[in-house]
Parts: sequence; structure tokens; C-alpha cells
Amino acid sequence: MSGKKYQEAKAKVQGPDYTLEEAIKLIQEIKFAQFDETLELSLRLGVDPRHADQMVRGTVVLPNGLGKEVRVCVIASGEKVKEAEEAGAESTGGEDLVGKIQGGWMDFEAVVATPDMMRSVGKLGRILGPRGLMPNPKAGTVTFDVARAVQEIKAGKVEFRVDKNGIIHAPFGKVSFKGDQLVQNARSLIEAVMRAKPASAKGRYLRGVSVSSTMGPGIKLDLAQVEAK
Repeated sequence: MSGKKYQEAKAKVQGPDYTLEEAIKLIQEIKFAQFDETLELSLRLGVDPRHADQMVRGTVVLPNGLGKEVRVCVIASGEKVKEAEEAGAESTGGEDLVGKIQGGWMDFEAVVATPDMMRSVGKLGRILGPRGLMPNPKAGTVTFDVARAVQEIKAGKVEFRVDKNGIIHAPFGKVSFKGDQLVQNARSLIEAVMRAKPASAKGRYLRGVSVSSTMGPGIKLDLAQVEAK
């Protein structure tokens, strides 16, 4: 980005590295977008994701949510459809819902499926996979406990996964949140990533952390302070 407002915001980011509290306060002070931006953590890890035993992924329910309504689609059968509806899922169904998605319908931000429906859901791999929406047992989105899965997603559940460059990018709230709410959310996310450290990872696990808003510049965090908490 090279816009004037972006450059003005970036000029206010000074060294040395910031504490989490300082970084969030600064982001809220220098924001310039005309909408409620999402805040994101970027964590650079000392892992090689090309090796299956060094793949870092997991989920965390943020204590203060994400500040947005998430439309949940549940693909299930029998009583599980009713269970999903009662838990607050916006869309429920079985083979009919799979067909609807194959036809181009995408009015949702999260998908949950029961294990018995995964043979049918597998047909949606090319549609849901590239969007990061494919149900997965490790993410808790392939389960018979559909009510819990829906409730957790609605409460602000975040799924994180290391990319091919060894970096995790994950949202943790809105710029309009109170500072302490964002700090709590960020710490919960960082702790979850730390707990997900693979046994095969050698050397320093956390190599760098930065915080940014949708439109704003990245702000590097003091690693020692991040790891001390």
C-alpha cells in the first residue's frame, strides 16, 4: 500500500518493538479506514510445514469473540439437523444442501458436517477447500456434537493453520473493541499457537510476531514480552 493515509499511519510506527498493549493502543490511534477493521496477528514460526509432523494447526474460542455474525451451514441427517437448527445454524440439510452448494450457493462463513455425511461433503472439496471452509475433524467441524460446534463458532472460534512460509495469520477482533478485550483475545490466540508446537520442531519456535489492522501497517511485537506472558 502506498496511499497517503497509510503512509501517515506508518510514519507513526516507531522502533523498538512494541508490547502487545502498546501495539493495540497505537493501531486504535492511527486507524483511518471508514469501516470497523479486523485486527490480525501474524506469527512467524520455526517450523518446516513441508513436513507433516511440523504442521501447526488448531482452534481457539476467543474470550471476547470476533465482533461479527458468522453464518453457519450444517450438513447432517436425521435428528442432527434439528439439533443444529436449535443451536442457531442458519442453514441445515443433507444431500439437498450439498447439491445447493454444488450449484453455486455460498451464503455462509462456516461449515459443520457429521461424520456420516463426509462421503457426500467430499464432493465439495474443490469448492470449499480453496476458501478454507472444508469441514475437518482437527478443527472440530466434523462431529456428531453439532450443537457445540455451532455454538463455539458463533462465540468467536478461530481456526489457525501455518502456511507454506511458516507463518500463521489469524484474526482476533475488531478495532472498535476495548483495548483490554483485544489484549485478552490476542493472548488466547498466541497461547493456543504455543500449545500447538510440534514435538519435532527444533530451535526457537516463535521467531516473530506482528499485529495489523485490515488497512493499517504492521507493528512488530517484542518477542521477549510476548513469551514472558
